Amino acid sequence: MEIGNRTVLTEFFLLGLSSDPRWQLILFGIFLVLYLFTLSGNMTLVILIRVDSRLHTPMYFFIGNLSFLDFWYTSVYTPQILANCVSEDKRISLAGCGAQLFFSCVVAYTECHLLAAMAYDRHAAICNPLLYSSTMSSSLCTGLVAGSYTGGFLNAIAHAANTFRLSFCGKNVIDHFFCDAPPLVKMSCTDTQVYEKVLLGVVGFTVLSNILAILISYFNILLAILRIRTASGRRKAFSTCVSHLISVMLFFGSLLFMYSRPSSTYSLGKDKVAALFYTVVNPLLNPFIYSLRNKDVKEAFWKATQIRSRQR
Repeated sequence: MEIGNRTVLTEFFLLGLSSDPRWQLILFGIFLVLYLFTLSGNMTLVILIRVDSRLHTPMYFFIGNLSFLDFWYTSVYTPQILANCVSEDKRISLAGCGAQLFFSCVVAYTECHLLAAMAYDRHAAICNPLLYSSTMSSSLCTGLVAGSYTGGFLNAIAHAANTFRLSFCGKNVIDHFFCDAPPLVKMSCTDTQVYEKVLLGVVGFTVLSNILAILISYFNILLAILRIRTASGRRKAFSTCVSHLISVMLFFGSLLFMYSRPSSTYSLGKDKVAALFYTVVNPLLNPFIYSLRNKDVKEAFWKATQIRSRQR
């Protein structure tokens, strides 16, 4: 579209992870397998938590919602990666790019809030075990999850609206596997100083406030664990937090790496790797993180498989 002496872009070309046809086929196979594992792993965990009465506790309620979110999380990105690997037409419209950025922001911001809510749940369980059931009531748990999604949608609206008020011109090639803010900013033909400040404010406030909530929760958890007299008691209390801590480090680590740096230090290769962590790897690992080290989930899984084998 011609505006003045500039051509404003209305579509983009996503180059994906590689332009080599042989690598594209290999990557298609790899990401298809990862996608199927991610979908099956997360939905298996959701179903187990739903059908096994032993898992009807606040902790597993949040784990089930995290798995449900990761089910949709990976679906925002991986189908686009698979399509780019096998299709010669790598175009994506401005509206399609905006939709992908919006929904990627929804799931990312929602997971930020949900991980903070899960930290509060661990805080309530370890610091006030006798009051845990009354503190983490079903209404509070539902409210925390609903609040996480509400916060995700509000932040996504601010993030996407701020990005697509920019005008994009020049080459319409995005050397990435999805429409993300950093490569789009590089294509802007308008001043991005205000944009970067607003983006830093939105991302910084959301991410840092949730990290602060998690740190406060775990500081109190640490104090409570240190007050436990027996070593076995301390190990048992800490073991209930390990899976959540791993998820927090993987998710927030890659997210901070992506968005906490100024655009002058933008590195395409490093950002692609970091983006793969929170778009593909993290949703794949979460069901394994919360099941392999969890005795209750493993028992529920074996019980479900035995019932199914008897029905045959």
